[in-house]
Parts: sequence; structure tokens; C-alpha cells
Amino acid sequence: MNEQVTAKSPFANPWIQLILGVICMAAVANLQYGWTLFVNPIDAKYHWGRAAIQVAFSLFVLLETWLIPIEGYMVDRFGPKWVVVVGGLLVGIAWVMNSVASSLPLLYFGAAIGGIGTGCVYGTCVGNALKWFPGRRGLAAGITASGFGAGAAITIGPIRNMIDTSGYEHAFLTFGLIQGGIVFVLGWLLLSPPPSLAALAVKPSQTTHGYTPGDVLKSPVFYVMYVMFVLIAAGGLTMAASMAPIADDFKISKIPVDLFGMLMPALGFALFLNRIFDGVGRPFFGWLSDRIGREYTMALAFTLGAIALFTLSQSGRNPVVFVLLTALYFGVYGEIFSLFPATQGDTFGSKFAAANNGMLYTAKGAGSLLVPFAALLAKGHGWNFVFMIFVSGNIIAALMALFVLKPMRAAHFAKSRIAFPGSAAARAAPSRAS
Repeated sequence: MNEQVTAKSPFANPWIQLILGVICMAAVANLQYGWTLFVNPIDAKYHWGRAAIQVAFSLFVLLETWLIPIEGYMVDRFGPKWVVVVGGLLVGIAWVMNSVASSLPLLYFGAAIGGIGTGCVYGTCVGNALKWFPGRRGLAAGITASGFGAGAAITIGPIRNMIDTSGYEHAFLTFGLIQGGIVFVLGWLLLSPPPSLAALAVKPSQTTHGYTPGDVLKSPVFYVMYVMFVLIAAGGLTMAASMAPIADDFKISKIPVDLFGMLMPALGFALFLNRIFDGVGRPFFGWLSDRIGREYTMALAFTLGAIALFTLSQSGRNPVVFVLLTALYFGVYGEIFSLFPATQGDTFGSKFAAANNGMLYTAKGAGSLLVPFAALLAKGHGWNFVFMIFVSGNIIAALMALFVLKPMRAAHFAKSRIAFPGSAAARAAPSRAS
């Protein structure tokens, strides 16, 4: 969309675009975070086994993430509207298909359609936020990602109740139509920012030069971020997909927990609180990284995640501890969806931010490949064994943030000063790269 058309629209305001993106993200959140509620009911009806059912989750995440570079290219080329509108249609179709899936292949196909639709929405909204807020990418990406993190909190209870009273099939059908309809309507209002915005309010540790996806794939910094993303995403996706099986195996799923003036079964309370903490954590850590630096914030969050998982392995069979520790874990896990987009935007610029962020976001898909294997490991060795694997991943990623990513980004900006003397990075001292 050209700058003149954008300027004439009443919706051409950064905060309006951010709000629209958050609502769209919230509308598709349950395709991922509500999935755990459907695993046991599906298994109870068809007896396919948890591991086989969780393959659908992995397919969903793979298609959601690995096609985002293509969807991001379309956003960079044609604007966000059409990509999100199509995404809304696919999201609705996916859960309608899930409602009638009577075989694993059909369940997998529905998951694939849902993954493509969710990727259209997620990649577009985050990429658009990075472009509309070049000087506050951490906060903007965090607020947008919080819609995906906290959006499920609004409907976790209603979905669970509908599954209990009307069956999981009815829940798939009803919420699929509602969520897909919301995205379809709001997608028509999304706009690209004027190109002149990219040069405004840029910090010394950012660049105004727009690195192409080809340039990014030649940068070692990209691959370091990718490995770190996979290490953290694998644990978080396993937890998100397995909360109900974990609580059932710990025999605490239906034990009532009384906290904060609320009395709820442990699993329901955990799912509700997890979405709240996840939603709050994403903008908080994004905001924090805008101030103290991306790498320091990553190291802090990843370390807290390791502590939460380790403690969960020791004391998670206590229902109160289970609720509180999973809330803490998701509060620090979700920050990868604000910090990594902001970091790549700072490092590689705004012009191709949607496509470049899409390439990095495929790391989430790579991490999802471990979800079925985690279910098999848990069956053979117990969940504590799985937790300790992901504790190690968090610790490794925290160390990489400080001792690998930080110096490599400083070197990247040093090269930028020579190659692109007009960029913001060229005006920054190497020591100021955050």
C-alpha cells in the first residue's frame, strides 16, 4: 500500500494497528493453547494414543511456522490485509474439520490447515507491529504476542465447559466459527505503515538498513538466534501441549486449588493462570529489553525458566505448587515471542521485517518436532526426565545470549558501520549494541 493511501485511512495509527493485531492474535490463540483440552477426549473416543494425537499438534506448529517466511514476503510485498483475511478463513475451516475428524489423517489435515491460517495471522501481526514501532520493537512485539499468549485465558473456561457438557466436537465447531469470523472481519482494517516511519525513533543499537532475507541467511547472528529459539521453544511447546496429560499423570488434575480468592480444579486453574502470566510476561520482557538490552533480558528469563522447571520436577505433584510454577514458567517462556522478533528487527531492519521474522519463527516449528518425542519419553521415563532435558536447554540458551549472541551482534553492527554508513547502527559505538 502506498504512503498516500495509508495516510488517508482513519486506521493508519500505530496504536490502532497494534490493537487490531492483538485482537486477531487473541482470536487464534486457542488453536495452540486450547489444544491440550482436546487431547484426552479425542483419545477417550478413538483410542489413538496421546503420542499419535500430538502429531497433529506438531503438524499444526510446523505449518504455522515454516510457511511464515512466504507469508511474510507477501505482507512485505502486498500489505497485511489479504494475508490475515485468508488466515481467518483457514482458521475457521480447520476447527470445523476437527469437529468431524474420525481418523488420524483427517485430524492431521485439519491441524495443517489451522497451522497455515494461524501462521498468516501471527506472522503478519507481529511483522506489522515491528514496522509501526521501529523505536519500541520490544514493547510492540510483546504486546502483540501477548494477544496470542493471553487470548486463550478468555476462552479456556468456556471451551472446557463446552467439552464437558456438549462434547469436544461441538467445542471445535463453535469456537472455530467464532474465532475465524473475528479474524476475517478485522483483517480488512490492517495497514502497512508509511515507509518514512522506518527512519524515525531508531536507537543506536538498531539499523535502518533493510537486510533482505538472502542477506539474513548469510549472517551467523541469525543461526545463533535460531538455535536459542529452538532450545526454549521445544520446552514451552511441550508444556503447552501436555498440561492436561501431565496433570493427569501427577493425579492432581481435579484436585481443587484455593488461590487469590478463587477455587478451581488444579488443571483448570493452571491453564487459566498460565495464559495470564504468559500474556503479561511478553510485553513486560519486551519493555525490559528496550531498556536493559535484548541479551541481558534473555539470560534473565531463560534462567528463571530453568529454575521453574527444575522445581516443578521436584515438587510438581503438589497441586498448589503445580499451578504456581507452571504460571511462572509460562510467564518467562512467552518472552521469546517478543525478544526474538525485536532482536532480529533491530539487527536486520524494518523493510523486510515480516519475512525475516518469519524465517526466525520457523524455529518454533523445529521445536515442535520434539513434542511427540517428549510424550514418548514421559511414558517410558516419567515427566521429571523430560523436565530436566528442558532445564538444560534453558541454561544453554541463557549462556549463549551473554557469551555468543551479544559479542556477535556487536561485530555485526561494526560491519554495518562500514557497509552502510547512513544506518543507525553506523552511528552507534560497538559497546552500545544491546
